[in-house]
Amino acid sequence: MWRLPFLLPTIALLALAACEPTPPPIAPLGADGQPVQRVYRIAPGDAERVERRALESLNTLRARSRLAPLSRNAQLTSAAAAHSRDMSFQGRAWAFGSDGSSPIERVARTGYRGEYLGKTVSETFESELETINGWMASPDTRAVLLDPRAREAGFAWHQDADGKLWWTLIVAAPGSDPFFGG
Repeated sequence: MWRLPFLLPTIALLALAACEPTPPPIAPLGADGQPVQRVYRIAPGDAERVERRALESLNTLRARSRLAPLSRNAQLTSAAAAHSRDMSFQGRAWAFGSDGSSPIERVARTGYRGEYLGKTVSETFESELETINGWMASPDTRAVLLDPRAREAGFAWHQDADGKLWWTLIVAAPGSDPFFGG
């Protein structure tokens, strides 16, 4: 019986020690000392889900700013997909096509009859949501996402064999003139 008062605190300490959280796993580091990039793979069957999540995310951000939602436009999506593939071909994320075309010219090629407002592009291994968050962090790309005139969007990507993603978002306002919306 005399051991019981000493035994109970020992049991309590052991129980508390078992409850101590384990430290989070440490991400493996590459030769440069930075965490090894994880690859976000998009399977062919995931395309609709990725596009839907991106548009829902954009519209949530726009709603927080009291802006009208964006609707998907097939022509803008086609222009975005062509540009994503072309950026991969060129090996750089930028506005101009390998043929020298501007974003306005690429949108016009699709027959879109509205006002081109802007585009954002990215070269990354990150998901669509991480990419949109990155765009929101930069004043220039944030202005494109939150353009109050925008009502339609095209969102697309191209994924290289190594997993690198080339994202393109185009926003526009519907209308009858391919450049000025009137």
